[in-house]
Amino acid sequence: MIDEMHPDLKEQVSNLPHKPGVYQFKDKSGIIIYVGKAKDLRKRVSSYFNRDKYDSGKTRLLVKKIDSVDHIIVGNEFEALLLENSMIKEHQPKYNIQLRDDKTYPWICIKKERFPRVFPTRNVVRDGSEYYGPYASVKRMKAVIGLATKLHKVRTCNFSLSDENIQKGKFKVCLEYHLGNCLGPCEGKQTEATYNNSIDEIRRLIKGDVDDVIKEYKVQMNRVAQELDFEAAEMYKNNIELLQDYQSKSVVVNPSIRDVDVASVTSDDVFTYVNYMRVVNGAIIQSHSVEFRKKLDEQDTDILLSTIAEMRDLFQSSAKEVLTSHVITAEWEGVSFHQPQRGDKKSLVEFSVRNLKFFKLDRHRAQEKVDPNRHANRVLQTLRDDLRMKELPKHIECFDNSNFQGSFPVAACVVFRDAKPSKQDYRHFNIKTVEGPDDFASMEEVVYRRYKRLMDENQSLPQLIIIDGGKGQLSSALKSLDELGLRGKITIVGIAKKLEEIFFPEDSIPLYIDKRSESLKLIQRLRNEAHRFGITHHRSKRSKNAFKSELLEIDGIGEKTAKELLKTFYSLERIKELSEDQLSAVVSKSQAKAIVVYFAAEE
Repeated sequence: MIDEMHPDLKEQVSNLPHKPGVYQFKDKSGIIIYVGKAKDLRKRVSSYFNRDKYDSGKTRLLVKKIDSVDHIIVGNEFEALLLENSMIKEHQPKYNIQLRDDKTYPWICIKKERFPRVFPTRNVVRDGSEYYGPYASVKRMKAVIGLATKLHKVRTCNFSLSDENIQKGKFKVCLEYHLGNCLGPCEGKQTEATYNNSIDEIRRLIKGDVDDVIKEYKVQMNRVAQELDFEAAEMYKNNIELLQDYQSKSVVVNPSIRDVDVASVTSDDVFTYVNYMRVVNGAIIQSHSVEFRKKLDEQDTDILLSTIAEMRDLFQSSAKEVLTSHVITAEWEGVSFHQPQRGDKKSLVEFSVRNLKFFKLDRHRAQEKVDPNRHANRVLQTLRDDLRMKELPKHIECFDNSNFQGSFPVAACVVFRDAKPSKQDYRHFNIKTVEGPDDFASMEEVVYRRYKRLMDENQSLPQLIIIDGGKGQLSSALKSLDELGLRGKITIVGIAKKLEEIFFPEDSIPLYIDKRSESLKLIQRLRNEAHRFGITHHRSKRSKNAFKSELLEIDGIGEKTAKELLKTFYSLERIKELSEDQLSAVVSKSQAKAIVVYFAAEE
């Protein structure tokens, strides 16, 4: 690939320094199409061009479109991460991951103004105001604001309370003042200093510093009680009870865990999901999950690290410890990363992972409601890419053989349409031309019979055939496709159970699909369904052949009647002793007579 680079690009790459920084790939129009970070700029950028093969077709396409490289050197990896985040937000490059958020989460705003208001909002305006959140739960946000306004009397009006306006008496106290919900700063009844003290207390409450606020209130309560100001003491007591009640409703962990961030990550073929939590004084005060659409083969740890940086800025976290679900090797000044193995900290990470699984499940359900075929199409597209198919495998068939020590050989074919079982199309096969336990010959027979019939009846053929077995079974199935002239017209693969190896015709090297991949899970589901369906038929056949009774030798007595007689009278010896009248309670008179005559002749 490096030989295909034009001279200017090759020179730009070779001149990159061995320093940490951020690189920008641009296309021929000078548009930034990708932004990345690196510990070593030259090594990282060169790696894109030193490969003949890429894990992702999107990466290969990106490299083909690169016309020039710009770079910015920074002091360390953490600075590179922050700069990368800000540049991605600014330029929205085509090949970088995209945060997907179908809804705007609410924030708590402390407005930048004289006598600041505190209110919820979904619109973040960069005017110097303070924003706390976002809150995934509106209920929790309302609980925080409700507690803050109970503890501290802040205004709800939007008057411009400048000193000049107050002195001129432009405003009059409203109903909130008379209800005791506001102390009347609009008429100068409350000083700016005391109002700002209340805002400081609210700020600390929102940040989760409940324990410290409670301690201060207790000190103040004892002080005013000693001064015999029992009304003030009662107020502090009520405030302490409100705070304790609020704290008890938070998710509380070990109180010794004072100030940490927790983050976990998981992904599927298209999206990556990250959960971030703030833990202060043993309480989880914030939990926020986000979804990213992947563009290239981004590693989960890279996305997790970028999200942590963004969330810490968003939540204004200064925690010195971050607990993660994956090992993070990045070095940040003043911040340590741990993947806990035991104890309360591990439980916190597990709690984050559990929340993330529910979030992922909710997103999948929401997508399926909007577009019921979306999930199926995504899985089929992934399967098509994994198997290098030209068509989308909307119609898939899977074959499996079953026999018991060479006896009762049968086969099963299951059919999936649009990644879902089409049970009306399932088929059983009794092996007709093969003697003994020969899985290869049996597979050759059933595949030939299946597609010969579909062709004779002018029915549609599948885009993909899956053979449950390794190279031997696959080769046998191919013989039938050759005989029918279907080779090359239908994609056919074999799956070996032990290591989940995918075999292609005339290719000795198997394909290994990521075990987390939805496409492998679909193949496994087809294989397991074929096995289940085949085993059910096989057991039924064995059961029928295993039933042997002298009653079947009597004219007019079939298997069903024989079973009913044995079920009613328990044994053949008992049936031999019965009269026609007694037998007629179960069978017809003619059958009863035939039974009596048959056993009388034996004597």
